[in-house]
Amino acid sequence: MEIRLSVKVKSAVKKNIFAILDVLNEVGIPLEGLTDRRLERVAKVCMAIGNIKTNFSEVKSVKDGVFLRTREIITYLNKYFGGNIADGSYDDIRRKDLKLLVLSNIAINSASINSKATNDGNRAYCLNDDFAQLLKTHGADEWDKALAEYKQKSIDLKNELEKKREVESIPVTLPDGSELLLSYGEHNQLQKAIIEKFLTYFGKGCCVLYVGDTGDKLLFKDEIQLNELGFFNLEHEELPDIIAYNKDKNLLFLIEAFHCTGQWDKTRLYKIKNKLKDCKSDIVFITAFETLNSFRTISNNIAWETEVWIAEMPEHMIHFNGWKFLEIHK
Repeated sequence: MEIRLSVKVKSAVKKNIFAILDVLNEVGIPLEGLTDRRLERVAKVCMAIGNIKTNFSEVKSVKDGVFLRTREIITYLNKYFGGNIADGSYDDIRRKDLKLLVLSNIAINSASINSKATNDGNRAYCLNDDFAQLLKTHGADEWDKALAEYKQKSIDLKNELEKKREVESIPVTLPDGSELLLSYGEHNQLQKAIIEKFLTYFGKGCCVLYVGDTGDKLLFKDEIQLNELGFFNLEHEELPDIIAYNKDKNLLFLIEAFHCTGQWDKTRLYKIKNKLKDCKSDIVFITAFETLNSFRTISNNIAWETEVWIAEMPEHMIHFNGWKFLEIHK
């Protein structure tokens, strides 16, 4: 595959980038539509988590226990590949550069090994050992045979993973009686509690318009209803975990399930309110926590004019509000 690389890339690194992209293309990774710069970054990230500095013979994999967090990947790229990537770009590494590699099981998320949520702040990435072994044969006589074997293993592994995900998935019953399957993880356990408990106590009559998932950010979305309400099409990273709507009261609940991050803080609230200024419903911003202790850890970051719900105390709420609740005491 021929692409135009950045001028700062050394010749030895260029050779490996082209080789990595050729291998990804051979194993069926959909690279069409990606810009040259994105293709370069995907290849470099693949080399970083495989600890490839000069040639494929030095590749490391999950069997070697080589894992890099997203910030460590940035450090690696800057150190060995002449990059100048800002430390704050770690989310781009995860959402853009690692996405295809993880989906194709070429890169392994540590969360998939220990069954943590895939948005856990401590997750790290490494190369699948089968892919690492395939890289070692690139350019050698046994390449064609190794490639054919890898493709067959990939098909078998995909079927196995699909069965495993089905067994480990979390069934969630929506208010209308329909069912969703969330991927396994603490974050999604909390989302289940929000839908099945919070909406039962405080969202009677609500219908669910959106549910994100740690494995599929757009698991469920009622775009027609959201558009009718004048709901601005937020970027993926701006979407709350759950959106529910009460038609009788014209209330739109934007609910975040807090796990490591995700609370409605002052900055985020201001930004989203501006984007939703044309929404036809009254919006209620809610941060949900699994336990009172988890709420206490970031209670000072909760924005005023929002609500808090705690799953272990499902019949109660904490209101970060002022005057409007005083009206009931007249």
